Amino acid sequence: MWQKPWGYKEGFAVCGGLFLVGTLWQVTLGKCTLSLFAWPVNIYAGVVYVLLLLALYLFFRKYYFVRWMSSYQAAVSTMISLVVMTVIMGFTRQYRPEVAVTGVEGWLGFSQMLSACSFVLLFFWFVTLLGMVILRRIHHFTVRDIPFLFNHLGLFLVLTGAVLGSADMQRLEMTTQTGKAEWRAFNKQKEMLELPLAIELHDFTIDEYPPKLMLIDNESGKALPAGQPVNVLIEDDFSKGELQDWEIEVTEKLPMAASVATEDTVRFVEFHSVGAACAVYVKAQNTTSGEQREGWVSCGSFMFPYKALRLNQKVSLIMPEREPKRFASEVTVYTQSGEQVGATIEVNRPFEIEGWKIYQLSYDESKGRWSDISVFELVSDPWLPVVYTGIWMMIAGAVCMFALSHKRKEEKV
Repeated sequence: MWQKPWGYKEGFAVCGGLFLVGTLWQVTLGKCTLSLFAWPVNIYAGVVYVLLLLALYLFFRKYYFVRWMSSYQAAVSTMISLVVMTVIMGFTRQYRPEVAVTGVEGWLGFSQMLSACSFVLLFFWFVTLLGMVILRRIHHFTVRDIPFLFNHLGLFLVLTGAVLGSADMQRLEMTTQTGKAEWRAFNKQKEMLELPLAIELHDFTIDEYPPKLMLIDNESGKALPAGQPVNVLIEDDFSKGELQDWEIEVTEKLPMAASVATEDTVRFVEFHSVGAACAVYVKAQNTTSGEQREGWVSCGSFMFPYKALRLNQKVSLIMPEREPKRFASEVTVYTQSGEQVGATIEVNRPFEIEGWKIYQLSYDESKGRWSDISVFELVSDPWLPVVYTGIWMMIAGAVCMFALSHKRKEEKV
């Protein structure tokens, strides 16, 4: 070992040494935090790092260790070490960076791998090796090196951009109310921040799945059968169905109804206003005993209580809350530059403006479809263009590699 030429043993030895140094660093000084690299420190750090790589290659490339850094043995051993750390991260429960982890997990940092000093050092070593390989190819450049440089430069931009930009990324939560403009949001630490944009909520809408009927145990309140509950979906053309040994017939359906209490019972009438709930009139017959029951069943709302139909001493027929199929918000977004844009924001269809992505996150679930509150998640990642540039460079490198390999085959033919 340590006999020239160096190979994989020396590569794994270097990675093991970095792991030990990182672990001692973690035990004595604590975990690494990328919040120190917030703007503009990340720009300065990135420029200094690239200049140091250039100086290392230009002035020290004749040294054997520096030449070995651009070898495939060093690269492969480092990649394998990072893969092992990633596998450990996959099998270990991960906690948020703000959570204090004690014991062996806290010392090694495996429960917060991305901020573990050992992982950070190995990652930094890998990026440094990648940079040295790129500089070596640029120094001895030929046309055939274009795909290689595109791939490796792209990967270098992706890795460095993701790390340096992580401290500048903001993920905030904003709660808006109908008819009011809101420009304040909260981060994970529940700190209120004022944003360079405001959102005014005009309307919130929900598309719901058809209502369902199911049986529950009167004592435990659990859906039947236990472990694998069944239900019938009350679609527009539904009239009859079966639930276990009960035959269910819906004779009247009111999508928007209100409950009215009488002297001896509760009935439902049409109610096209805020707080309306779905209700159905059901006739149920037991196919085994012949028992018959009938009455109203409703999922209720924030204004009206739910209504169940007691079939016998053991089971009751209920309508669970309707599940949302799609929910969206009609908003107007105002910016400091004076821009005013109307948009519809829904789940998995964010709205983007001036570097911010606005996602539909939640609503007032207690009011359901009548919610006058909409909750948005706002994400800003100013370094995302750098990452995207790296990805497109890797794609271009793959295309160039395919084109050059095809050309070489034609030349051989």
